[in-house]
Amino acid sequence: MDLTLAQWLTPWEFSPTLMICFIVSAYLFIKGTLTRHVSFTRQLLFWSGWVMLYLSLHTHVDYFAERVFFVHRAQHVFLHHLAPLLVMAAYPGQVMRVGMPRSWRVALRRFLASRVGQIVERICTDKYFVPFLFVFLVLVWLIPTVQFYSMLDIYLYRLMNWSVVVSGFMYWNLVLDRRPSKPAAMSPRGRILSPIFTMIPQIIAGIYIALAPNDLYPLFDLCGRALPISASKDQTFGGIIMWVPAAIVESFGILVALSNWMRLAAKGRLAKR
Repeated sequence: MDLTLAQWLTPWEFSPTLMICFIVSAYLFIKGTLTRHVSFTRQLLFWSGWVMLYLSLHTHVDYFAERVFFVHRAQHVFLHHLAPLLVMAAYPGQVMRVGMPRSWRVALRRFLASRVGQIVERICTDKYFVPFLFVFLVLVWLIPTVQFYSMLDIYLYRLMNWSVVVSGFMYWNLVLDRRPSKPAAMSPRGRILSPIFTMIPQIIAGIYIALAPNDLYPLFDLCGRALPISASKDQTFGGIIMWVPAAIVESFGILVALSNWMRLAAKGRLAKR
């Protein structure tokens, strides 16, 4: 842990793909803000989430996440919950679209109008599939056997991290949508209830891990823990992190969805039944 700031910020495993994603997203958002007015709050939310993602994925934080279970769970709280929520709470889609070169916008419009594009968009905004995927990709990587191999195989490890980030963006894109249904894929009431249903299995899994009497993840001992902590404490802290902070983040999502529901109700824009 005795690292300088420069050492902390040095990528543990350099990824050109990640760098391209971060650079392009930053460029599009900055260029979009130069064309369209974006409030300070929205910019703060976007850059806070953007920085959290970078620090969690492309610094020495990743080294400790590979070797300490509770750091690994904290990393996933940022990757799956908090960072995507902050970015999507900034509603960056239209801003980044404005920041695109004209040829990119035309290509995107053509793709979304194509049969394949419509299928992709339907899958990525399905109000049942996306919440299921959001929970599934938290729980499946915690199965001890799956966790064992995903932490040893660099490709599986990257797939694990990428999958939770992408599913996080997909999920919070639905829950934080400010529009009535339709055009929004999920109803205002559904956006309030969805985090409750996705939170429950994660809390149960966190409690089970925190209170488990045996070491569920011996891999961290086999590879050598990067911190002087026992396996039982490491596992307990990891379960609590999955149990409490993750639930707090989802509760915040409920509050945002509730405020959007109240705003739509005040304007008389809720769907009549």
